Amino acid sequence: MSDLNLDPTQLDRYSRHIIMDDVGPEGQKALLDADVLVLGAGGLGSPIVQYLAAAGVGRLGIADDDVVERSNLQRQIVHADADVGRPKVESAAEFVAELNPDVTVDAHETRVTADNVDELLADYDFVVDGSDNFETRFLVNDACTLAGVPFTHGAIYRFEGQITSFTEGQPCYRCLFPEAPPAGEIPDCSEAGVLGVLPGTVGCIQATETVKWILQDAGLAPEADTLDGRMIFYDAMAMTFEDVPVQPDPDCPVCGDDPAISSVQDVEYVETCAIGAD
Repeated sequence: MSDLNLDPTQLDRYSRHIIMDDVGPEGQKALLDADVLVLGAGGLGSPIVQYLAAAGVGRLGIADDDVVERSNLQRQIVHADADVGRPKVESAAEFVAELNPDVTVDAHETRVTADNVDELLADYDFVVDGSDNFETRFLVNDACTLAGVPFTHGAIYRFEGQITSFTEGQPCYRCLFPEAPPAGEIPDCSEAGVLGVLPGTVGCIQATETVKWILQDAGLAPEADTLDGRMIFYDAMAMTFEDVPVQPDPDCPVCGDDPAISSVQDVEYVETCAIGAD
C-alpha cells in the first residue's frame, strides 16, 4: 500500500486512520489537502477546531471577531484563563499550532457580513457553521447555497442542540426555517445559560460530518451517511436523539423552483432575515 508521500511522523500520528479501510493513506491525504472554514471560535467552534486539527485537516480558516471572556471558559475549551482579553481567533490558532504542526490556520478576525462572506467562502471546500446568532446562520446558508459550497450547521440552547448538513444544494436552512424568530423570542446563552459540555457533543458531530464529507469527496467511505436532508435534535437532559427529515421546499427563496434571492445583497440580515427586511 502506498503511503502517498506521508512522512514517518505522519504515518505514526495518523496510524489509526490509515489502518481503516474507509480512510487509509488516501483518506488521510485528502484530509491533509482539505480547506475548511470554521465560523465561530466559541462553544461550538472549540470542539470543531480541536477535532478537525487532530484529524489532520490541513488548512483551517477560523472566523470570529470576539475576544475571550472568563465566562467563556466553562465551555470554550480551546481558550485558557491566560487568554482572557485576547482575540479568540488568535488563541484558537495558537491551540492548533501546539496540537498539530501539519495544520495551517488562517485567522480571520472579523464578523461575517454580507460584504465579506463571499470572499471568505471562495477559498474553502467546506464550511462549518458554529455561529451563535440567526443573522449569521441565515447569511451563511444563503451564501453557501448560492455558491454551491457544502456546509454543516449546529446550534445550542440550555440542554438542547441541533445539527444538520447541507451538501447537495437542496434542501437548505431556509427550507426548514424560512425566517428568523422575532428578536428577543429566543434568549442567547448569556440570558438562558448553556450546559458546558453540550457544545462538545454538538460540535463533535459537526466535525464528524466534515470529515465524512471530505472522505466521500475523495471517493472513500461510500457507506457513510451525512445529515443532508435530516436534522438531529439532541436533548442532553433526557439523553435522547431525535432524527427529523428536512424536506426541500419548492417555494424556498434560495433553493426553490423560483428563487427570489440571487445574492446576499438581496437580504437585510437583521430581525427576521427576510427579503427586503428593514
